[in-house]
Amino acid sequence: MPEFTVLAVVSVLAVVGVELLWFRTGLFGKAQFWIAYAIILFFECLVDGWLTKLSAPIVTYDPDQFSGVRFPFDIPVEDFLFGFSLIVLVLLCWERRRTE
Repeated sequence: MPEFTVLAVVSVLAVVGVELLWFRTGLFGKAQFWIAYAIILFFECLVDGWLTKLSAPIVTYDPDQFSGVRFPFDIPVEDFLFGFSLIVLVLLCWERRRTE
């Protein structure tokens, strides 16, 4: 399996593990989180789609390092996994700090 794909999956598992086993903020159970994340995904698709479009890419990927699956707008699915990890980890740290 390509390195970029493996790291993307590991990042999601690590962040979900941090929430479920350590922080326990309840973030995943809040409708506010899922609504906010849907808004983030909308804009991620617009920006990432423009950056990675195959017709004129600004950002390119080594085909040996990622799965090759692109959806939608030619966006590598790994970008969504890393994006989820980054956004959720920031929100988890914010929630954790807020409740201390």
